[in-house]
Amino acid sequence: MDITHTKHGDYYYPDLTLPHQPTGDIGRFGRMRKKYLKEHQPDTFALMLMENTLTEHLVEIDRQANEQIELITSQLAKAEGVTEDLKARDQLEWIRAMNSCRARAEEQVIREIVLE
Repeated sequence: MDITHTKHGDYYYPDLTLPHQPTGDIGRFGRMRKKYLKEHQPDTFALMLMENTLTEHLVEIDRQANEQIELITSQLAKAEGVTEDLKARDQLEWIRAMNSCRARAEEQVIREIVLE
């Protein structure tokens, strides 16, 4: 690696630049994954940080987790008969059932994707 220098006054300073930083919102599940890596897999966390792949990994984990939650929630709702008809008849019951489906889906996704 060839480092160039620039003279400022009487001193030469190295011309250092940071590599391209990926952008994106790491979201709730990305933050959970980051905490898990930092606490339980510090070597992997440090390596990803040094290789500049951590942010990209966290964004991808968040995307995968959200997609899986939506899929599992809809499958659970269908299996349990949580339909638009129930929503029209008893809105509070529909909300309770959907919240239950979503909570179970989130628990499964956290175990399988975030804490893997």
